[in-house]
Amino acid sequence: MTFEEIIKDLKKKIYKPVYVLMGDEAYYIDEISNYIINNTLTEEEKSFNQSILYGKDVTVNQIDHVARRYPMMANQQVVVVKEAQNLKNIEDLVHYCSKPLASTILVICHKYKTIDKRKRLLKEVEKNGIVFESKKLYENQVPKWIHNYIASKNYTITPEAEMLLAEYLGNDLSKIVNEIDKLIISIPAGTTIDGALIENNIGISKEYNIFELQKALSQKDILKVNRIIKYFGENQKENPFVVTISSLFSYFNKLLIYHFIQDKSNRNSVASQMGVAPYFLQDYETAARKYSAKKVVDTFAVLREYDLKSKGIDNVSADVSDLLKEMMFKILH
Repeated sequence: MTFEEIIKDLKKKIYKPVYVLMGDEAYYIDEISNYIINNTLTEEEKSFNQSILYGKDVTVNQIDHVARRYPMMANQQVVVVKEAQNLKNIEDLVHYCSKPLASTILVICHKYKTIDKRKRLLKEVEKNGIVFESKKLYENQVPKWIHNYIASKNYTITPEAEMLLAEYLGNDLSKIVNEIDKLIISIPAGTTIDGALIENNIGISKEYNIFELQKALSQKDILKVNRIIKYFGENQKENPFVVTISSLFSYFNKLLIYHFIQDKSNRNSVASQMGVAPYFLQDYETAARKYSAKKVVDTFAVLREYDLKSKGIDNVSADVSDLLKEMMFKILH
């Protein structure tokens, strides 16, 4: 089942005896487990029928014992095991999960990695409950996710602002949600979130950011490129060199893909193959006229060279500001 399907069932009070929530993306695991904790039982029922356990503090036998208790003055009890990745011998839960108690909702929160799918535990859970694998979003999926999350809160956001958040916050959904929630608390309902609001409330400059640097490079706007990298050099904490390199590599990689797409008549298809929103395709069309496929390949070599220099290889004394200037000169000329 997908995250949305699980939440939909929970809202209908359709419960399974066992939930194994595992994987790299902690956000979905927290959302599902917190929904069960907050909504399954009444406040009066929680006192006797809700147990929150932690993997590093309990044994499988203790979890088994708690899960086999019958509820008191309630139809169900809820047992949530947080940080189950720290639980020793987790596979031994197979004995309970093969015949779980119908009146218990057991939730196993196994973050940042998965349980061995070859073992019997997950096979038994799948028979009697739900195994949900929470996967990290790919880079190109993040802007759309941000758009949908903000829409669910009855706000709108500009495409540029979506990209700005995605570039600076990465694909850690918990971090993204935290920043967005802090932002929308301070603005009127229905407001359109743009670069200015993000700059004022989150602290990401709407003018001096990696997205604007990419746009300036695509246009070979030397003056703007130099202004931005000067700002980056003076504000390294907010604009780490390694992040700049990584983002530029991703940008030029998409540009190279664009060069080798033979049929460019369908813009939506081209954007899909590149992994970008159609809105931004014009920037790549502009860049493709400025940078040949060979120049893009040469740019990869420049990025690799300065990535190494930033780590002290073949670089005796140049600081980050100097490395940025040298790197941009080689990319632009």
